[in-house]
Parts: sequence; structure tokens; C-alpha cells
Amino acid sequence: MANDDAFRTSIHEIADEVGEASWPMPLPADLRKGMDSPTADIANMGERMGGGLVAGLFLKEFVGEGIAWAHLDIAGPAFHEGAPYGYTPKGGTGSAVRTLVRLAERTADGDLG
Repeated sequence: MANDDAFRTSIHEIADEVGEASWPMPLPADLRKGMDSPTADIANMGERMGGGLVAGLFLKEFVGEGIAWAHLDIAGPAFHEGAPYGYTPKGGTGSAVRTLVRLAERTADGDLG
């Protein structure tokens, strides 16, 4: 998820380039109301369904205008209980590390829009 479609697309393309699975996800505005709270500025949990989407909407509340950002929801693929395969070991997977390293390289080189 990202607040900028071009940035989200770049991250998705980078993930594909380095061999990591990714799926561009939306930030559905209709889920935001589930984080309204009678006692706090915002609750850190919303609707039961769409947890990753709600996490992105929660983070969105804390990023200033004009700052491109993305939320990579890696909770599921961060740990693998099955047999190792390809780059994926049993246990902690390092999910999205290759994507983030390439993103940092491109940013440092000025190659990211």
C-alpha cells in the first residue's frame, strides 16, 4: 500500500525484479471509520477483516502531506514453517529485505522517480 500510485508501482516492480512476491494493495477509505475512538484520537485497530489494509490506513494518519510512503504487509510471509525452498528457509524468511535493499540502492543512485 502507498499514498502514491507511482511509488507503489515502483516497489511492486522492484519486488518482481529481485524475485520476491508482492501485490499492490489499496487504502480503502471506507475502513478508516472503524478506527474512530470515543477516548483517543485514533484506535490502532479497526475492522476485524482487512487487518493489513487497516494497518496501512493507521500509518497514513502519521505521515505528513507530500511525503511518499508505503506499507509492506509482511506479517504472513515473515515466518515459514514448511520445508525450505528457493530463497525461502524454514523459520524467519527475511521477507521484503531484497526489495527494500534494491529500493535503497535506487534511491541512493537517484534512479527512483
